[in-house]
Amino acid sequence: MSVAFVKEESAETAAETQLPDRPVSPHPNLVTEAGLKALERQLQEARAAFEAGNGVEDINERRRQTAGPARDIRYLVERLRTAQLIAPPASNDVVAFGSTVTFNRDDGRVQTYRIVGEDEADPKAGSISYVSPVARLLMGKGVGDVVTVGGQELEIEKIV
Repeated sequence: MSVAFVKEESAETAAETQLPDRPVSPHPNLVTEAGLKALERQLQEARAAFEAGNGVEDINERRRQTAGPARDIRYLVERLRTAQLIAPPASNDVVAFGSTVTFNRDDGRVQTYRIVGEDEADPKAGSISYVSPVARLLMGKGVGDVVTVGGQELEIEKIV
């Protein structure tokens, strides 16, 4: 086996393990204090995973082990660089970034969500992004206001 063949194989493997960048949202990167801390924690975890991957002897396995963390590091560094920390709302009169809003749907369901930044949003855990259709309609509205989303009416019951 020639050295040229080995180098070519390594170059092909390197190309296969170079992951494309994670897409970055075109919207302003608004974050809550908890969201900022989560981004910082995720960056630390990605750097630790990258360092652990760099300890692997086999070059091809090292590339595979570090590809994901390297991509995450690039993404998280950019998100931290552009993060705009938004203070908690000064009042609960209207829905704002950082508010927790409870609303009734016209089908009888009651839902509660906190409006947060895109990286922090997790609807299953009770948080939605400020750029989501529901959040956009709720922002600036007060208790008792009604908005229509997808043919359903949502009435704001409580803002915290």
